[in-house]
Amino acid sequence: MMQREDVHVVAARQPLDQPEQARHHALAAGAVDAAGHDEADAHAASASHERCRRDVPIRARVSPSNHEPSRRLVLRQAQDERSGEAMTKRARKTENRWTVLVAALLVLAPDPARPLMVARDTLDIYFIDVEGGQSTLLVTPAGDSLLVDTGYPGFDGRDPTRILAAARDAGVTRIDYLLITHFHTDHDGGVVDLARQIPIRTFIDHGGLLPTGDAEKDSRWPGYVALLNAYIPVRAKGKHLEPKPGDRLPLKGVDIVFVSSAAATIAKPVQGAGQPNPACEASAPPAQDPYENPRSTGFQLRFGTFRFIDLGDLSGPPLFALLCPSSLLGPADLYLVPHHGGPDVSYPATFAAVHPLVAILNNGATKGGSPEVFAGLRRARGLHDVWQLHRSENQGAENFADDRIANLDEATGHWIKASANRDGSFTVTNGRTGVTKSYTARARP
Repeated sequence: MMQREDVHVVAARQPLDQPEQARHHALAAGAVDAAGHDEADAHAASASHERCRRDVPIRARVSPSNHEPSRRLVLRQAQDERSGEAMTKRARKTENRWTVLVAALLVLAPDPARPLMVARDTLDIYFIDVEGGQSTLLVTPAGDSLLVDTGYPGFDGRDPTRILAAARDAGVTRIDYLLITHFHTDHDGGVVDLARQIPIRTFIDHGGLLPTGDAEKDSRWPGYVALLNAYIPVRAKGKHLEPKPGDRLPLKGVDIVFVSSAAATIAKPVQGAGQPNPACEASAPPAQDPYENPRSTGFQLRFGTFRFIDLGDLSGPPLFALLCPSSLLGPADLYLVPHHGGPDVSYPATFAAVHPLVAILNNGATKGGSPEVFAGLRRARGLHDVWQLHRSENQGAENFADDRIANLDEATGHWIKASANRDGSFTVTNGRTGVTKSYTARARP
C-alpha cells in the first residue's frame, strides 16, 4: 500500500499487490545433468530387474540327467524363487531410490527460463545510457524492480534494447514498477517498444499532459501528445498509480517516498531533513521548459542508511520549494542531477541542500551537461566524485576525468552501476572500463 510521509499508514489510491519478481538461488549450470541421470539410472534399474526375473527359471530348470531326487529339486526351486523375489524387491527399491533422486535433482536444477542469480545483499542502480534522456533501473536485494523512464523512441529500438541489457545483467525478467517522471520524448519515448519485450506490472505517472495555450504553441507539443496517446493503452494493461507528494512505494527492503508530482511538492521534510539552506537565493531561476519539467515525479529512496534522490527533470519553483529556505530532502549519498545537468538546476542552493557524496550526470554528448552545472559541481562542498554517462561536447563544459565517464563518444552505450549496502557504503562501476570505486558510509547525526 502507498503511505504518506507524515503518517504511519495511509490506504493506497488503489490496491497493490507486492511484486513477485525475486532473485533466485540456483545450482551452477551443468552441475547436475538431471535428464542424463534419469535415463541411464532408470535403464540400469530396469535391466537389473529383468535379470532377476530371468535368472529364477534358468536356475530352476534342472536336467533329469542329474538324477537328483525330486524333493531336492523342489527345495532348490523354492529357494531360487525366494532368492529371485528378494532380488526383485532390491531392484524395485533401487529403482524407487533413483526415481526420488532424479525428481529432487529436477526440482533443484535451474529453470532455463530464468537467469541464474547470485545471492546479493545490495541495492543495485543502473544508470542506462539513452543519449541524454533518462532510464534508471533499480533492483532491490529481494529482486523487486523499479524502472524510471524509458528514453527515446525510434533509433531502431536502441533505448529499449539497452534497458533490456541492463535488466539481463541484473537478473530481472519483469519490471514490477515503471515510473514515467513526465511526458517528454526523452523519458516516455521507449515505453511502447519496451512493453512488447518485457512484462510491466504497474505504471506510475502524474496522469497526463496539462494543456495550456502557451504549452500547445511549442512545436514539440504534437509529438508529446502522440507519445502519450500511444502510452495510455499500454498503461491500461497493468495497474496504474498517480502518487501524490508524501506517498510511498511498497518495494521490499527499501523506503521510497515521492517528493514531487504534477507541480506539487511535499510540505514537510523527509526523515533527517529540514536544515536551513544558507545558499538560497531570493527566487528560483526560470525553468527552461516551464510546462512539463516542473511537473516531474521525483522521489527519495532510503536503503538502511543509504540515500538516493532522483527528481526527473524537476526545475523552476517546485525544485526551489524542496530546497529553500530549508532543505526538505536532506543529504544524499548518491544524487542524480535533475534535467540531465541543464543550466536551470545548477544554482548553488541545489547542491547545498542535497549535499551529495557522489553525483551522477545522465547527460548526452550535447544534451544536458551544461557549463553551469560542471562549474556548480566543482564548487559543491563535500562532493567526492561526479560520474558522467557521456563526455560533454558543449562549449565551456569542463568534463571530469575520463575514468569517471561511461561513454567517450556516441558509438557506445555503456551504463554506470551503483551498488549500495545497508550501512550506507556503496560502489560505483564504469560499464566501459569495468573499474569500480568504493565509498565509505558518511557520518550522520
